[in-house]
Amino acid sequence: MSNNNIHINTPATSVIRSRTDLFTLEKTVWRDHVSAHNTYEVLRRAASRQPQNTALRFVLQGDPDAPAFTLTYQSFFARVTQAANAFHRVGIGAGKAVALLMPNLPETHAALWGAQAAGIANPINPMLEIDHIAAIIDETRAEALVTMAALPDSDIWQKAVAVAERCPSIRTIFMVDIDPYVEPAHRGALQVLRVAAPSPRRDGLLLIPFNAALAQEPADHLVSGRDIQPGDVCAYFHTGGTTGLPKVARHTHLNECFVAAMLPLLQPDHHIVLCGLPLFHVNGAIVTGLAAFSAGWEVVLLTPQGYRGRGVLPNFWRHVQRFGATSFSGVPTVFATLANLPLNDADISTLRVAFCGAAPLPPEVARRFEEVAGIPLCEGYGLTEAACISTVHPASVPRRAGSVGLRLPFQALQPWKVNGEGKAIEPCINGEVGVIGLNGPNVFPGYLRERDNEGIWLAPGWLNTGDLGYLDSDGFLHLTGRAKDLIIRGGHNIDPAMIEDALLHHPAIAMVAAVAQPDPHAGELPVAYVTLKPGAVIGEDDLLAAARELVPERAATPVRIEILQQMVLTAVGKIAKAELRLRAARHVLAKLLAEQGIDGELTVMATSDRGTVVRLRCAAGDIGRASVALAPFPYVIDVQAQDGEQQ
Repeated sequence: MSNNNIHINTPATSVIRSRTDLFTLEKTVWRDHVSAHNTYEVLRRAASRQPQNTALRFVLQGDPDAPAFTLTYQSFFARVTQAANAFHRVGIGAGKAVALLMPNLPETHAALWGAQAAGIANPINPMLEIDHIAAIIDETRAEALVTMAALPDSDIWQKAVAVAERCPSIRTIFMVDIDPYVEPAHRGALQVLRVAAPSPRRDGLLLIPFNAALAQEPADHLVSGRDIQPGDVCAYFHTGGTTGLPKVARHTHLNECFVAAMLPLLQPDHHIVLCGLPLFHVNGAIVTGLAAFSAGWEVVLLTPQGYRGRGVLPNFWRHVQRFGATSFSGVPTVFATLANLPLNDADISTLRVAFCGAAPLPPEVARRFEEVAGIPLCEGYGLTEAACISTVHPASVPRRAGSVGLRLPFQALQPWKVNGEGKAIEPCINGEVGVIGLNGPNVFPGYLRERDNEGIWLAPGWLNTGDLGYLDSDGFLHLTGRAKDLIIRGGHNIDPAMIEDALLHHPAIAMVAAVAQPDPHAGELPVAYVTLKPGAVIGEDDLLAAARELVPERAATPVRIEILQQMVLTAVGKIAKAELRLRAARHVLAKLLAEQGIDGELTVMATSDRGTVVRLRCAAGDIGRASVALAPFPYVIDVQAQDGEQQ
């Protein structure tokens, strides 16, 4: 690997390939490289540099010949400006939020960045349950909601109606329709559906067609005349997961502008980027959104559902060929699927690199993907609380196995030794595993809910990521696990990645997730959930026998392997380990109760205030025995009689 110094000129000509390059760059001041201090200015400057270049392409369907719709930088920025003015028109200003309950559409980008120019954007995962969506809106006190008009095979409008009826802060609903993207012959049926769809039953609630509202606004200036400061909060991004109430992270304009300016330093070439990650997630919004626009790249939105869209992954290599894509970002489950997808004569010669983030990448998945695609698969690392990116593997550097790359310039990253209260004691030396801390302009100011901020700082300004890892002698970060993902068997720490990496070598296994299963004696035992490759036929007992040979540490050998038809995933495609841990707990508890002859309705759930709660409704005469049977487990136990009487 080269350690030659480089000449610092401008971000466009600065290339980061090593820690020496980082140190050289950091002799300058980071503000010299962040010329725009709010996200609206980032987009304005991009449009002024290349007004007629393509900013966005969009395909409604995953078919390789589906019509593509194009927005130039000039027209895209005009839409963002009009959206900001439409939001201002209904009372959105600094400190006020616009909730977005949207799939991936060009209108989603316009609403996201327009909301940040007017006030605060609050993108929300539309796949969440209504209770969670309403709780997020109640917390952010969003006054406007941008959502899809009624569509066949979609429940987004129905959720929006229910949320608007429950959340008094919402005063305006902007309705987005997909008429511009469907054939004229089909638009009539959509209009009939929208007329028949339910409307919120609340007095004083404004319902406004989004595109019509934008068409009435000026596109060349902000009507508000707002002076947007770097420290102003621009976004509320909720954390991922499928259980428990999501935390809401605050982003400042500085957080997002900093990442948008730093990414081109590590990937300086022009790119055509395929975007399949959702825009309610920081990767889709910032990495294949704001940062891509800042660099003047072309972004291709692959259907409203992204990678989940029908036909997107089966035709993925054809999409690469069609758009001349040079790169794309994904999560390990996406690459596990593509690793088993033959090219079928698709020409993907334009593709230069792929980036994986959001979860640790199993080496075997990386090997399989690179063998099929013939390009390097580079890992990055980041989190919502640091505007998505903290490390990235530089361009033109051979992939370092097990590494997630170099830290961003001007951002400090350090593994720390911590005390029992989770506070930093001293920094770890190279090669020593510790809790990863971050400090820099991308680190958020905290969660919106104050109680969520307890314990998130290792030291003043140092964010506790909750991840474990070490730095090698060249400054590359290696992740070793997530503190809460460790399986602790009788006091012995087991890294689930060891189990997962081993089982992925089995020829029948496509995906695997190892999690902790509760045990009254050992505390936790390792179990594994797997999905099989297409056409593979094998039983769970045979997989267990194979695991005894494949897993290198006896204590780490799973006590149980369960084959799933589909892996349980979060909305961004990460394996939902939190949900799998609940599934494992329910399996153990249900088996224990059955052995005791206790029948009832068992629920295991995660809550934001009580942790894991086990709720059992059973016959009144079984309450005592059930309570004794469940007592050894470290959960909140709630046993009730089936008629509602509680002991």
